[in-house]
Parts: sequence; C-alpha cells; structure tokens
Amino acid sequence: MNDRIKRLSEQVSGQISGYFELAAGSIAGRHHQLVGKNNQDAFYTVRTDSETIAVVCDGCSSGMHSEIGAKLGTRWVADAIAQTLCRVPESQLLLNDNFWQNVQQQVLVKLQALAQDMGGCTFQLVQDYFLFTIVGALVTPAGAAVFSLGDGVMAINGQIFHSGPFPNNAPPYLAYQLLDRSLAGVKSFQVQVHQQLPVEKVETILIGTDGVVDLMTLSDRRLPGKSETVGPIEQFWQEDCYFRNSDAVRRRLALINRELTRPDWQERRIVKQSGLLRDDTTLVAIRRKERLAVSA
Repeated sequence: MNDRIKRLSEQVSGQISGYFELAAGSIAGRHHQLVGKNNQDAFYTVRTDSETIAVVCDGCSSGMHSEIGAKLGTRWVADAIAQTLCRVPESQLLLNDNFWQNVQQQVLVKLQALAQDMGGCTFQLVQDYFLFTIVGALVTPAGAAVFSLGDGVMAINGQIFHSGPFPNNAPPYLAYQLLDRSLAGVKSFQVQVHQQLPVEKVETILIGTDGVVDLMTLSDRRLPGKSETVGPIEQFWQEDCYFRNSDAVRRRLALINRELTRPDWQERRIVKQSGLLRDDTTLVAIRRKERLAVSA
C-alpha cells in the first residue's frame, strides 16, 4: 500500500461511509412474469463507518427455487467480506487473492451446512436452490474494487466491465464446488477483481445482474405508453432522484417493464404492449457525495 493511500486511510478510517451514497432496485423480468416465477435476482448492501459493500446475485433460471440461493448469497457474500476485513491487515485488502478465497470459503461452508440440514440429495439441492452468480463492489479506506463470479455488469467512474456471457449460457456458479472440489483450483470458479482504484479516485460505481445488459441496449426506446425514452445507464449514478428515494430505482425499472393494454376502437381489438426487460434486472449504484480531503 503506497504512502498516499496510507495517509488517506488514517484520515478517513472510521468515517468512509459518510462520503458515499447508494441507490438500488430489482424487478422480475417479463419472461418470469409470464410463467408466474419469482424474481430470482437479489441485492444486499452493508454500510459501516469503515466500508461500503454491495452485492447482487442472479439465481439460475432453471433452478426451481434459485431465488432462495440468490437472497442468501447476497447476504453471505457481503457478511463474509465484512468479517474478512476485520481479520486481515489493511495493506492486504483487495490486493491479496487470499482475501477473496477466504470470502468464497466462508460462503461455501454456509451453503454446505445448509444443504446438510435440509437433507436429501446434495446434487438436487444445489441444482434447485444454490446456483447463483455474484457481482459486487467494495469501498474501504484502502481502496475500492468491483468483482464477480459469473456473469453481470460493473462500472467504475463510467468505465463499464462485462463478465460473461459464458458458453451454453452456463456461468461458473460458486456452488458447483460443493459437487466437485477440484473446481476450487479453476480460475473461472474464483472471484475475479475487474478493477480497483484508490478510494480518492472513485466517483461512481454501478453493479448489476445480466439483465442490466439488456437495459443498456434500450436507452433510445420509448417507455411503454409514454413518449419518454428509457435513457442511458448513466442516469442511475447521475440523477439525484435515485439517491433521495430508496424505491426510485425499482420504480424506474418497473416503469420500463410495465405491460399495457389499450383498446383500438378503429380495429375493434385490444392492443397489448409488453414490458421491455425480458430478464430479471437488478442494480446498485454508489456515488461520492463528499470530496475526500487528501494532502499531496
């Protein structure tokens, strides 16, 4: 850790959360709505005096109850990061692969214990409940990072990173390691850090499930029943409304995915307009709200 980051850590240790604000939301995609499935995405955020953690998970669509794994996954990944932060020297944060391996192992231990408590066939339990992708962001006095295991979208300061898609639409789900321990040594089954920056250089961060990929292609499309367009992905970290109202992101996503029916009197028929987001869509935006004062 260089001297500049060390000085920054000393200045803002215990108060980093005061410099950043969050906005988040999640909606079920059109395909899941049509077949009566739950939203299989989830998000979870943790803000303490010394760190901000955000995680989104996307449950496998073919899993009968993978929304359960996604919800547990967001919390367990965030909690594992927070617990690991308490145990490792600040100089090792983000930079040490052992940090992320420790996080993964904590989550796997919890998944294994839950599978044993549930009983039955472990293979079937994993397939039905525990397959989920992971995308996250971590901000600490030592630096900030975006990471993933599986597919999704990340952005730092407007620079966008994609993880996936993967061959045959089969992401490397973390829980596969419960079925095949040899996968623990395979790089694609490890958390990948896509970008990390000194915290004083971070202005905005966005993380999202793969539904955000579709959202990003819709910027010029009109909202169902309106003349207004969907707008660019940048709106979610640029516009104040999303940070002032904790439900604003979900409302916007719901508006984009609204299904409308209206009568066509001339043709004597009912016209149906479908929502624009076919897949479950979840995002968390983080942005700076106060400048860190760092001396040269």
